[in-house]
Amino acid sequence: MKNIKTYIPNTITCLNLLCGCVAVFLAFHSGTQVMGLHAFEWAWIFIGAAAVFDFCDGLSARLLGAYSPMGKELDSLSDLVSFGLAPAFLVMNAMIDAGAPSGVSFIALFIALMGALRLAKFNVDTRQATSFIGLPIPANALFWIGTMGWISEHGYPGDIVMAVLIIGFSLLMVSELKMFSLKFKDMAFKGNVRRYMVLAACVFFIATDGVAGFAWTIILYILISLLGKRTDPDNFEDELQA
Repeated sequence: MKNIKTYIPNTITCLNLLCGCVAVFLAFHSGTQVMGLHAFEWAWIFIGAAAVFDFCDGLSARLLGAYSPMGKELDSLSDLVSFGLAPAFLVMNAMIDAGAPSGVSFIALFIALMGALRLAKFNVDTRQATSFIGLPIPANALFWIGTMGWISEHGYPGDIVMAVLIIGFSLLMVSELKMFSLKFKDMAFKGNVRRYMVLAACVFFIATDGVAGFAWTIILYILISLLGKRTDPDNFEDELQA
């Protein structure tokens, strides 16, 4: 039974990886219609599903006590594909479809590059056991899903704006910005104030602005991390450890 338990988290992680691989494929067929949706919309869905599996594999590992060095490495590899390569190719192809020169659109690969550095840094940084230093790579991927949703509704903002967003958010992943974890260890309001704020804001943003709401949610997450550290550093540190 113990051996079976050890396979459960890794199986869920493999589902994360599978979703990422499918999202990468769909990113290169963005204009194709599949079951009433464009392929790029299905890519959003599969990246979102990968995020759910990414949450569940860690949860199952904690509940079953099934941690393993192989699981840690597999998780990083899966995250790089699902939250690094998939959004990078999604953004790159969106830029190409909007008429951006190939040389300019390749800047989107910076998302995958910084994502890889982010994951490598996370794996060796003991300061990130209960909190984050830099924007988590799944959060960055959700930002790009939201941005693609905004572009789908409002139009392409231009190569310069896209380049600034790509470079800025990619560098945030490897920055020294302290960010609180969005994972709930209990449902108590105390110690989870910021998490509930982000969750409520996410529901509101998605209800009012659709898929683009994910981008606004991640921006709010960054701002709360910044403001929380400046206005109430002691409480911020306590909540990081909660």
